[in-house]
Amino acid sequence: ALEPLSVSLAIGVAWALTGYLSHPNFYCRYVECCPGAGHRINASALKAQLDTKLFGQHLAKDVVLKAVMGFSNNPSPKKPLTLSLHGWAGTGKNFVSQILAEHVHPAGLHSKFVHLFLATLHFPHQDQLKLYKEQLQNWIRGNVSACPHSVFIFDEMDKMHPGLIDAIKPFLDYYEQIDRVSYRKAIFIFLSNAGGDLINKAAFDFWTSGKRREEIQLKDLEPMLSVGVFNNKNSGLWHSSLIDRNLIDYFVPFLPLEHKHVKMCVRAEMTARGYAVDEKIVQAVADEMTFFPKEQKIYSDKGCKTVQAKLDIHEDF
Repeated sequence: ALEPLSVSLAIGVAWALTGYLSHPNFYCRYVECCPGAGHRINASALKAQLDTKLFGQHLAKDVVLKAVMGFSNNPSPKKPLTLSLHGWAGTGKNFVSQILAEHVHPAGLHSKFVHLFLATLHFPHQDQLKLYKEQLQNWIRGNVSACPHSVFIFDEMDKMHPGLIDAIKPFLDYYEQIDRVSYRKAIFIFLSNAGGDLINKAAFDFWTSGKRREEIQLKDLEPMLSVGVFNNKNSGLWHSSLIDRNLIDYFVPFLPLEHKHVKMCVRAEMTARGYAVDEKIVQAVADEMTFFPKEQKIYSDKGCKTVQAKLDIHEDF
């Protein structure tokens, strides 16, 4: 028979060990946990990453940083943060959404609390619109119930069926709770090429008038962008109640990239691959890109989207 003291000691050790193993700090080292109520995004780290990895987008950097930090530092936001990122391919929209996701959940796009929707993959059939709406609402409701700090990214909004995105309107509105679930800590990000032509024209107008692109302000583009997207049948936000009810907090314009920005992308990619930066290769890759308008050739028509593939050709060098 065991001595009473030995039994008590064994029970005490087991109790302490169980308590330690079940403590959130220990558990969350090995299993991804939803951030707690006091979670705040590291402003310095986010700014540093945007400064060093996003090129030619002074507007997007400024708007995204201020919007995200204001939202993160607010202990009681009135609604979810909703950002709509617009611009041509290769200008940095996907990159920014990934950076934001990583600063909310370190696993980024691999996090179980970050949800990426592609219009052509997840919502391909027009005749299934009713089903998609139900599935989308159920998915958002279930995941926000599990983690209030969930992040939802909708890519290819310009290919989204008109009316589909309005299914999530209740979750973006100024409601304290819906069916006992609060959505106020969630973040919704829309990515779209729609409005890119308007942004490019505004940038070119600044250039032809002799102004620096850094002089372009959000007020020069956002009103035009929101109206243009609302009236564009191919925007995914065509006549959307999200715009009509002012539920999108910011329309973030991504400007077309110039030669110097493409070179920055090449240097960054070479560094990421562990290569020494060779300016001859940087120039060669930039020269292989195509630019517009046809006569002036100021802006890359694919942004930095094909830089990786172009650099592959020069890897032997």
